[in-house]
Amino acid sequence: MTLLERYGARPVVHPSAYVAPTAVLAGDVEIGPHCRILFGAVVTADGGPVRLAEHVVVMENAVLRGTRRDPLRIGAYSLVGPHASVSGAEIGTETFLATGSVVFNGARIGDGCEVRVNGCVHLRTVLPPGSMVPIGWVAVGDPARILPPDRHEEIWEVQRDLDFPGYVFGVDRDAPAAMVRMMERYARTLGHHRGDSIIREPDFE
Repeated sequence: MTLLERYGARPVVHPSAYVAPTAVLAGDVEIGPHCRILFGAVVTADGGPVRLAEHVVVMENAVLRGTRRDPLRIGAYSLVGPHASVSGAEIGTETFLATGSVVFNGARIGDGCEVRVNGCVHLRTVLPPGSMVPIGWVAVGDPARILPPDRHEEIWEVQRDLDFPGYVFGVDRDAPAAMVRMMERYARTLGHHRGDSIIREPDFE
């Protein structure tokens, strides 16, 4: 595994956990008892902490990110599938995030939910306990509406007011050169990675 110190914080891995040799843990990350972090997974505290409770399984090439505004917390006995992406969200216990699923900043997913293959839980969306997002569908809003991707206009009707550019980047969607401003800010923030340092040995509890 590669462990990185970031912003003065180091990952903490419980002795009963397993982290694959090619996984990366960076910054204020805590991996709980009996967790499994498989090959190519990235668990990174980009300004906010990441907390995995016990028996969380993170499959190959998944990306988990805590942000300054929204820490990432995943409840016990949950699975994050291969190539899934989860940023700054609250994930309940016994939750299944399938292959290719995406969970955006500020989302809250209740206990026992399923987000099936390539499903999406959008920005600031609240998914009640026991909910299911079908294959390729999108959950959006609070309370969540769960819609197929071909109903884009209905998704956008809710998504627009959730304001991804403003919430994540602090930029007005309609401002001149909005994309330029967003990427300048994002590049500046991600530039902090230049200060990361490799830790030779993990910090165990």
